[in-house]
Order: sequence, then structure tokens, then C-alpha cells
Amino acid sequence: MDPEPQPQLTVDQSIEQVALLLEKAKLHYGHGASDAPSEALWIVSKQLDLSPSDALDQLQQVISPENHSKALALAQLRIDSQKPLAYLLGEAWLMGVPFYSNEQSIVPRSWIAELIVNGDLEPWLPADGKALDLCTGNGSLAILLALACPDIQVSACDISLPALALASRNLDRHGLSEQIDLLHGDLWEALSEPNEENRFDLIICNPPYVNADSMSKLPAEYLAEPSLALSGGEDGMDLIRKIIRGAPDYLSERGALLLEIGNEYENFKKAFPQIPAIWMEVSAGDQQVLLIQAEDLH
Repeated sequence: MDPEPQPQLTVDQSIEQVALLLEKAKLHYGHGASDAPSEALWIVSKQLDLSPSDALDQLQQVISPENHSKALALAQLRIDSQKPLAYLLGEAWLMGVPFYSNEQSIVPRSWIAELIVNGDLEPWLPADGKALDLCTGNGSLAILLALACPDIQVSACDISLPALALASRNLDRHGLSEQIDLLHGDLWEALSEPNEENRFDLIICNPPYVNADSMSKLPAEYLAEPSLALSGGEDGMDLIRKIIRGAPDYLSERGALLLEIGNEYENFKKAFPQIPAIWMEVSAGDQQVLLIQAEDLH
């Protein structure tokens, strides 16, 4: 007697089943997906060789039993390992752009990406301008900046050679090795001595800013990432102090420094009460990203 055929599932039904599996586990999100349904969409879309946004256009299409089984198996691996899904897939998406992702760098995520893609930073990026991405990690922000402003030159630096190796792969992936220069070093040490040739119209930075108390309470998913890219010292401001101290030497006269500080608004205000920061509106609110004009840093 022939076995009964398995009922066919749509992409939408597959996502629902994967989401239910994830929801039963004690997982933490924030590495490109905000909750279980979002992560389930990512998992299923990968089996279909589609971007998550493209998969949304095919929700009523039938998914093969093999691909559905692969999606469930990947969800189980996500549960068992408690690693960010981006590491398991080897890929992450930021503002609809794909990036290679692995343990050499934190998973790309930044509210600065919203400001780049929405054009909010263009007033500080003249034609043929120059931008610097400090703490570039896997290069995602530098790449988004180069894609949004193809007529500017971008430099990107990081203290981690493994992260820069991953960034180099992402530059090749997007054909931007000519527009973006990768530099190795600890913040400003990656650059030559200040001069007119290495001043920037815009410096962006998503630095390590998690304070010591928060670091001690991080869930497993965040502990799977390099602590070097997360830990900002006792008040989260250790690297930010160095960045603000050195920025005037590398900014053009009308340049600006854009910093992401996450949940450290109060610590920033306490550490730098004298700085007239411009707080930028992003989807998370207006206390996560700030801009300081060069004239206010001197």
C-alpha cells in the first residue's frame, strides 16, 4: 500500500510552523530579526534562496516538503545552539542589503543604517566628499554609505583583523573595493597623522558601548559575538571618550561626527554635558544616535 502523500504547505504556513517552534524556546532576538515570526521568515526564505522581502511576495506559493523540513531543522539548530541566526546562515540583511556574517564580527545592525538609506546624512556629504566609518566590523555601514553616495570616497577601519577580513569579502561581494579603503588599527591609530589629505566630511561610528552591568547580563546570543565589539567599559563610554577626543583632528571645517550609543543616553549626557549634540530620529526613538558638528567639538 502506497504511503499517503504529505499535505502541501504554503510558504506562509511553513513560516507559521517555524515561528511556533521558535516561540516555545527561550530565545533572544535583535540580530536582524526582532521576534520569532521575523526570524521564521528569514529561515524559510533562505531555503527558497530568496531575500526575506521577496519571500513575502510568495507567501501563498507551495513549499516543498524537503525545504520545509530543512527550515524546521535550522530552527532547531537555532534553539539548541542559541547562536544568532546570521551566524548559522553565514548571512545577514541590513536595510535590504545582504552581508556575509560570521563569528569574526558582530552581526550587522545599526540605527545609523536607517539614516544612511533615508538620505538624512546627505547634508554632510558633498559631492566628491570623504567619509570614515570607525569600528567598521564587517563593513556593512561603509558599504551602505558607498551605495547611497557613489560619488564619495569611504575609509573604514577596525582594530580586529578577522573583522576586516570579513569586511573585505563584503566589499568584493558588492563591487566596492575601489570606493572603500580598509584600514587596520585602534581607532585613530589606523590613520596617518592629521593633515588636509585625511580630513573627513563625515565620520560615522557604531562603537562598543555596552556598559559593564549590561555586559554581565547579556543573553547567550550576544555572548556568541566578539566581546571586543560590544564592551564599552564601566559606563559604556570608554571608546567614545577616545573618539570624541580625536575627532576634531580628522574632521573638515564643516564636518560632523555621527555616533550610535544605543541605550546609553544617560551615561553619555553625564560624561559629556558640555557637548551640544543633535539627536537624530530613528525607528527606536531619538536617544540612540547623535550628531556633533566639528565646530562644537573644539
